[in-house]
Amino acid sequence: MRTIYHNASVYTGRLPLQQALIVEDGRFVFAGSNEDALLQRADETVDLNGAFVCPGLIDSHMHMLNYGSALIDAPLHRHTRSLADLIDCLKHTPPGRGGWILGRGWNQDYFEDAGRMPNRWDLDQVSTVHPICVTRACGHALAVNSLALKQLGITADTPQVDGGQMVLENGQPNGVFLDNAMSLVTSGIPAPSRQDVKQMLVSAARALNRYGITSCHSDDYSVFQALPWQVVNQAYRELEASGELTVRVYEQSNFSTPDALRGFVEAGNLTGTGSDLFRIGPLKMLGDGALGAHTAFLSRPYADDPSTRGLSVFTPETFDCMIGYAHEHGMQVAVHCIGDACLDLVLNSIEKALAAHPRAGHRHGIVHAQITRPDQLERIVQNRLHVYAQSIFLDYDIHIVQQRVGRELAGTSYSWKTLLNRGTTVSNGSDCPVEMPRALAGMQCAVTRCDLAGNGPYLAQEAFTVQEALDSFTRAGAYASFEENKKGQIQPGMLADFVVLGQNPFCVDPFAIKDIPVLSTYLGGRKVFEA
Repeated sequence: MRTIYHNASVYTGRLPLQQALIVEDGRFVFAGSNEDALLQRADETVDLNGAFVCPGLIDSHMHMLNYGSALIDAPLHRHTRSLADLIDCLKHTPPGRGGWILGRGWNQDYFEDAGRMPNRWDLDQVSTVHPICVTRACGHALAVNSLALKQLGITADTPQVDGGQMVLENGQPNGVFLDNAMSLVTSGIPAPSRQDVKQMLVSAARALNRYGITSCHSDDYSVFQALPWQVVNQAYRELEASGELTVRVYEQSNFSTPDALRGFVEAGNLTGTGSDLFRIGPLKMLGDGALGAHTAFLSRPYADDPSTRGLSVFTPETFDCMIGYAHEHGMQVAVHCIGDACLDLVLNSIEKALAAHPRAGHRHGIVHAQITRPDQLERIVQNRLHVYAQSIFLDYDIHIVQQRVGRELAGTSYSWKTLLNRGTTVSNGSDCPVEMPRALAGMQCAVTRCDLAGNGPYLAQEAFTVQEALDSFTRAGAYASFEENKKGQIQPGMLADFVVLGQNPFCVDPFAIKDIPVLSTYLGGRKVFEA
């Protein structure tokens, strides 16, 4: 099947814009003028009526399975203006797996009636019959009710977990768990079946297509503690075989122990293994917590809570061991680093791995790279690391960053344009379901350095151009998965993943980029979404 799409503004990955493209057998075979396109043979001709076309958008860090789960659970991101609203939403939420009431998306910074996280006694107002677990938007804190604590056997005598915290109040658990301590709860919630996993992934993929997303780098192995990675992989491959997987997935393979990583690698799972639809990506490690929860690991005490510097999820020795093993065995590495102290540990481990086993083109990366110092930016450049940014985080973080880390650190953080100017590749994503996978909203934040309401800017010198922002969601995401010769541009021979937008982002007011409608999304030349 050979199809000509014409009468459009086509961003191929390069300027100037073209007018037409041709797709045959799932790949681009032409991009150029209307005149040259219409002279060629075609089975079908499609008039795009002046719409804007660009390569399919790539979210280079998210949690697709977790997003599918969140689509089923209570949507607390819509009910986080007050603690009372959160409680009311949960009262109308039916129990799910194993009789648990589950929800995600709250943020205590938005509560108008309480300046704290929800606790067990708040959730007891929802139910004393069903266990409840609600996860913060960032995914680095959760709260449970008293029945959940009882069923899980958690008491004041339960040992604290390294790299996490079970919060105590008057010597008793108050129901709040941070980072690694969350495993005390999540290990006791029944895992979904493989069929449940498939349904979650299909729901998430279809939702991503509505945002113009055709590829994602997804961290899925850590969502359900009792769910083996083999089940996740099998679910993906069954969906691929049935034609139901409408997003290309590069699996950021999350492991927390050397033995688990070793078993994964010895089973034949190395970076690049798989197909164009589901491929094994890097070792993913969760280095520290989140800024909003005060668990990102800082080099100095929090400016608004001097009692803490946050949490490192791993010891330096574990970072050395796992990063070193992955690098030695040819795997890519991508590590979540939000705090600068965490980044110090990870940079140290990467440098040790590179010294022990020099390898060009490793494309190891830092996920988030939020709180940074100038010396760390230099090390990222010198070690030729990739950065997985989330520009959409500016919508919330510009309101808290100086409050959390102080003026000095805030003045050198979220410095992705500085890195870009120094030759670092910077891809973009949403960390969904931390944020919704609104790639166009992320582009707007990258260009304006403001929140989505227009407040700001924060470090205006770090603003991307529209082209840089668009490339961060296309070409750079393909580069991060070693697929820059397969996708991310509209060029002959590349996979025909593209999105049709209702307006040209190069021409609209930068503060209106988020409102550009997605008209249709194509994966390998097949339409997977139409508005």
